[in-house]
Amino acid sequence: MAQRLSSLAYLVRDYDEAIEYFTKVLAFRLVEDTILSESKRWVVVAPQGKGGAALVLSKAVTPEQKKTIGNQTAGRVFLFLHTDNFLHDFEQMKSRGVLFREEPRTEPYGTVAVFDDLYGNKWDLVGK
Repeated sequence: MAQRLSSLAYLVRDYDEAIEYFTKVLAFRLVEDTILSESKRWVVVAPQGKGGAALVLSKAVTPEQKKTIGNQTAGRVFLFLHTDNFLHDFEQMKSRGVLFREEPRTEPYGTVAVFDDLYGNKWDLVGK
């Protein structure tokens, strides 16, 4: 039996704001944007390339959900974006306004730098 994570729910304030950020700033692709009701959409974005998990952009509705936007993992790094060209992607992301919390550093698993997304969630950009 083979299993894999295909997608993760990612809380957002606004669908269009999040689509704009992920597709323009992080250069993700918009996989799907389907209207489900007057207030709900099924929006999926994914990094360029094959395989890996996608993000289901889920609009926060309840006060509890809204409270966790930007802090989905209580201040820890939330997501790990792997790249086959770290320096290129690092420079491109910086040029599009991504806020990196540090300069790239070398770890046993590769080069890494922590950045904040649109809402303040922490990510690792990881590559070679």
